[in-house]
Amino acid sequence: MTEAQSVRHAPPGGDAIRINGGAPLRGEIVIGGSKNYALPALCAALLTSERCVFENVPAIEDIRTMLQLLRSLGATVTPDPDADGFMEILQRRGTVAVHAREITNTEIPAHLSKAMRGSFLAAGPLLGRLNEVTVPPAGGDDIGARPLDVMIGGLQALGVRVDSDANGTAVYRTDDLVGATIFLDYPAHTGTENLMMAAVLASGTTRIVNACAEPEIVALGHLLNKMGARVTGMGTSVITIQGVNELHGTRERVFPDRLVAGTYAIAAVITRGELTLRGVRRSDMVPVTSKLREAGAEVWIDDNETMLVRSTAELKPLRIQALPFPGFPTDQQAVMAVLLTQCNGVSRLQERVYEKRLEYVNDLIAMGADIVPERITIATHGVDTAERIGNQAEFRGPCRLQGRTLRARDIRAGAALLLAGLIAEGQTVVTDAYHLHRGYEDLVPKLRAVGADIVSVPAPVS
Repeated sequence: MTEAQSVRHAPPGGDAIRINGGAPLRGEIVIGGSKNYALPALCAALLTSERCVFENVPAIEDIRTMLQLLRSLGATVTPDPDADGFMEILQRRGTVAVHAREITNTEIPAHLSKAMRGSFLAAGPLLGRLNEVTVPPAGGDDIGARPLDVMIGGLQALGVRVDSDANGTAVYRTDDLVGATIFLDYPAHTGTENLMMAAVLASGTTRIVNACAEPEIVALGHLLNKMGARVTGMGTSVITIQGVNELHGTRERVFPDRLVAGTYAIAAVITRGELTLRGVRRSDMVPVTSKLREAGAEVWIDDNETMLVRSTAELKPLRIQALPFPGFPTDQQAVMAVLLTQCNGVSRLQERVYEKRLEYVNDLIAMGADIVPERITIATHGVDTAERIGNQAEFRGPCRLQGRTLRARDIRAGAALLLAGLIAEGQTVVTDAYHLHRGYEDLVPKLRAVGADIVSVPAPVS
């Protein structure tokens, strides 16, 4: 298998998704495990020489990439991410075992780092376990600057030295990790996770101030404690870690993916359908359910992790601000933007996390959406050279969308195009659909089962 094949697998039928819009979604969808928790949880297995088993792991491409990375470092992983039918095996079993009895390599492979920014999650565990890691430049979704200096400063406070070459590859080394008080300029998600995983094996006490408080961070802290760590304060802005000498193996179940659940909930509303979502944690869904109800949709969630979403005759305009937790999730605003195109009146959306997150707005405009985005002129050496979408946009609706052939820019922007295709007149083709398969398990079959006219197809020849 070539490096390109190992990080980009097209689904059966091809790397594009074709949708004929207009069908209401009705039925039931089971929500799989959280991508944004499964990735750091799998990396946490590097902190121990004992076997770790993870249940309810989503069968998505980012999981395949992470398992390839863990194996490249010397861990034994099951199932084999390069085996024929890997996705079918993982989807059927839902269980992954990682046994990092020995770590034989501390360099993250460049082709895996380029494929997924989450590959950097291995840095903290490798520093904690072996005091060094080499990290090539990260790739992944192009949604704007996600500076590493917030996390690097934290690692340096723990005693890590950083050396970078001209190509951007960085070597992180330490003689011994020593606990420290770390203030984060920004509550970075991956930064908080990496610092937590590095600090659990450091000597002394570490305090992470202005830590990320998202549900995935809380779950990671509980997982580390099950492995023998001493972490407190998860879910608050200050996380405290008392260093221990070693961790042990464990068994963990990955909680449901709140972002996937939100995508399907919005899809039910915009298609004027009704969906029952199984495997939804009420507390994780508050931002989305609050906005859906504010728009006029009907939403019920019970204590058995079941959510029912139903549309109404008319959707009211909304104001959305994407913020760090507990604000509205930045990873959910692109699909919510599709709903804004169907609201009666003027809606407003503001992105306050990543500066390039609204680039997909141009694609919705191409489909007929009435959107007025902020536009920013970029100047170089005092000369205006380019223009880009800013961080806010005004939506006027409801709009009749027209099917188009458009490229998925990243996971969440691709999901927005897919949802737009569900309600557009005519045919929509979303190319570069591998982005969607990085984050959504069994996406096409699940939507087809609830009434969508959707299929995977070969990418059109340009």
